[in-house]
Amino acid sequence: MIRPMANKTRLTKLPGGLRVATCEMPHAETASMGIWASVGGRHEPAKLNGISHFIEHMLFKGTARRSARRIMEDIEGVGGDMNAFTAEERTCYYATAAAEHFPRVCDVLCDLYMNPRLAPRDIDRERGVIAEEILMYQDEPSSLVEELLEGKFWEGHPLGRPITGTLQTIEAMDAEAFRAYRASHYNAASTVVTAAGKVDHDKVVDSVARLLEGLSKTKPPATKRCPAPTESPRIATIDRDIQQTQLSLAFPGFSHCDERRYAALLLHVVLGANATSRLFQELREKRGLCYSVSSHILTLNDGGYLGVSAGLDRRNIEKSLSIVLAQCESLSKKNLPAAELRRAKEYSIGSARMSLERASSQNMRLGGSILAHGEIIEPELVNERIRRVTADEVREAARQILQGQDVVETSFPWETGETMHLRARPYIRKDSARAGAIVTFFSIRNA
Repeated sequence: MIRPMANKTRLTKLPGGLRVATCEMPHAETASMGIWASVGGRHEPAKLNGISHFIEHMLFKGTARRSARRIMEDIEGVGGDMNAFTAEERTCYYATAAAEHFPRVCDVLCDLYMNPRLAPRDIDRERGVIAEEILMYQDEPSSLVEELLEGKFWEGHPLGRPITGTLQTIEAMDAEAFRAYRASHYNAASTVVTAAGKVDHDKVVDSVARLLEGLSKTKPPATKRCPAPTESPRIATIDRDIQQTQLSLAFPGFSHCDERRYAALLLHVVLGANATSRLFQELREKRGLCYSVSSHILTLNDGGYLGVSAGLDRRNIEKSLSIVLAQCESLSKKNLPAAELRRAKEYSIGSARMSLERASSQNMRLGGSILAHGEIIEPELVNERIRRVTADEVREAARQILQGQDVVETSFPWETGETMHLRARPYIRKDSARAGAIVTFFSIRNA
């Protein structure tokens, strides 16, 4: 029996700090590339809120060599696709195409990363596009409530501001601001290039070293640490004429360098990651209280949270919230049954394995790993760590994240004049000086 050649990962650090990582997949038919800058929403001063995202847009508007149309034609013309995203701590420009077109993919991405035109006319036009994007999110209850959640959870910190910026902040941005911000944040030390699929590491390194030779060698500026969680619950509401109420909760979690993150991952799977999770089964399948309910996990360099989101009828808020808190309390006090823990591990490992069959997913994995850990963490090492998680570790993670100590009662009025009465259990982290709280947010339909 002939076994297929295994994937091979390599990482090279070039003079000045630029890092290039590849995952060679000999049997792949495609190649995917990403250029990552370790800059995002948390790096922005208040008056420049949204500038990382605005720059992400502008890099597709043309270079000295290519028009905006030419940039897309060079990739889409060979059946490839290209996009970008801005997050809390990173911005990524990425593209995927058939492997024989990788040199073109590399040239296009490096060109737009190094040589954006930033023409005033293009800026004004894209300002309108981003304004429409902001308004679109404000019209989506789930997006609006998540934005409200993070605004309260990271209150007073750049992480609490919207990644897109606001209509007011984007209006004041111009080419001079973009160039100054790029000069301080888009440098060799903050840049990572990744490639996965049918690629050759040495050739990728040679191409990238040549095409990105002009990157600044300055050090990226320091960032403001995540704020410590508060000791009491915080509740925020938005009144909108919508048919379904959106509910979101957040609990202080762990960073992506904290060893407890593996137990927290399994906690998330058990709580609300899929249709067999506890919240989905309790709220939707058994009681019919909502259409959608899920948990999600955010890990950052120095903090994070475990979130729960649901779409439900306003009349079911109190009942649903009590069920969510009851499940949280149960997970913090009782060990998972062996079968439930095994299923959570198999789900985590299996879903990751399926995604990593694609070159594009391997590309994302490389960038995320290097920016988070400074090195490539191989999937099998992650899987092995997940396999070793015990029921005690999951329960302890749940205790540290979810468990309440004292019952806090809060009442607040609806626009209709009625009063909603909530009982929430804030948690106090006993193993550190930090304290945290359940944070609840609602989008309310006017009666």
